[in-house]
Amino acid sequence: MDGIIERNKIILTRDKTALLVIDIQEKILTVINGSDNVVKNTLKLIKGFKVLNIPIFYTEQYPKGLGVTSAPLLKELEGLSAIQKMSFSCSGAGNLFTRLKDNNVSQVVIAGIESHVCVQQTALDLLANGFQVDLAADATSSRNETDYKFALERMRAHSVEITTTESILFELLTYSGTDEFKEISKIIK
Repeated sequence: MDGIIERNKIILTRDKTALLVIDIQEKILTVINGSDNVVKNTLKLIKGFKVLNIPIFYTEQYPKGLGVTSAPLLKELEGLSAIQKMSFSCSGAGNLFTRLKDNNVSQVVIAGIESHVCVQQTALDLLANGFQVDLAADATSSRNETDYKFALERMRAHSVEITTTESILFELLTYSGTDEFKEISKIIK
């Protein structure tokens, strides 16, 4: 990086980042505000993280009642296993936080539902455990817009980085003109 001595420590880097997709399940998607955008942008994140070879984790909240992860996402997540949970926060999803630390992850990108329940509680717990949290605001939602907006405000007030899918992917790319850049440019169009 010509002329740059130091980058801001909050900028996402491939070697320290993982994607966490929280509870984007078929049965609850039907009542989520803007669910099509949540799925579309989460797909972009998953595909982009795969291009960049960055770890991806995903959870399912009480799948017996809420069903499995949305079919288009499951197709892209092939080869990975859902981490099933009953707790709202992913801190109760088995040893997920330990797995993140064991993989030297210190920056966690979050997409998922619902913003004011599982996403918010997970984000706050990740912060409490020393992780930087970047929330893809366009890849998360709630049943109603008020809950979504207040969840984003609360998370921002507690140091969650509120950003967007495209911003996340370009941060992780760092440079243009590479084969990865070309692949991700196709994904975000």
